[in-house]
Amino acid sequence: MSDKSIWPEHEVTQELVRAVAAGDENAVNDLMNRHRDALRRLVHFRLDRKISGRVDASDVVQDVLIEANRRLKDYVADPSMPFHLWVRQLAKDRMIDLHRRHHAQKRSVDREQPLQGRKFGDRSSLDLAAQLSDQELTPAAATIRKELEERFLEALDQLDESEREIVVMRHVEHLGNGEVAEALDLSPAAAGMRYLRAIRRLKSVLTDPPSQV
Repeated sequence: MSDKSIWPEHEVTQELVRAVAAGDENAVNDLMNRHRDALRRLVHFRLDRKISGRVDASDVVQDVLIEANRRLKDYVADPSMPFHLWVRQLAKDRMIDLHRRHHAQKRSVDREQPLQGRKFGDRSSLDLAAQLSDQELTPAAATIRKELEERFLEALDQLDESEREIVVMRHVEHLGNGEVAEALDLSPAAAGMRYLRAIRRLKSVLTDPPSQV
C-alpha cells in the first residue's frame, strides 16, 4: 500500500481482523472506526452530485459500516481480499444502489455525472499544487490549484468507466498496483497495462487543444 493511501495501514488492520475472528468485540468497533475517514473521503469524491444534494456522505458511510458489521462474521471466516478492498467494494455497491434508487438513468454511478465541481477529499490527491495548505497559498496560487483540479476533473470525466476507475484508485485512493489488480480481479500485469493506457488517454485529453465551434 502506498504511503499516501487514504486507507489505514494494512498490518494493523490484519491484527484487528484476527482479533475479531477470535471474538474480540472491541476490535469490531476499532476496525470500523479505523476505516471511517477513508470511506468518507471515497464517498465524498465519488458520490453523484445529483444525489449528494439530497444524501449526506456521512449517512452513506454509516450505512456502509452497518452493512460491513452485518457481514463481518462471514468476511473474517473467509477473508478473500484485504479488509480495505472489501469495505471499499461495499461502499461502491452502496453508491450504485443509491444512484439506482434516485433513478437518474440506468448507468453506473461513475458515469452518471461529470466530476467537475467536486473537491478532493484530501490535499494529497493527484499531488496538485504540491499539497500546500490553504493558509500557505497566495490568492494567485489558490486560483491556479482550483483551475488545475477543475481541469483534471473535466478530463477525467472524458475517460471511459474502466479508465476513470483505475486512475481514481491509483491517484485519489493511492492504492498500489497489486491492490488495484486484486480489487478489479486482474493480474498485476494486466492492471499495470490498464493503468498505463488510462494515463496515456488522460494525458491526451489534457493536452489536446479545445475544439473550436
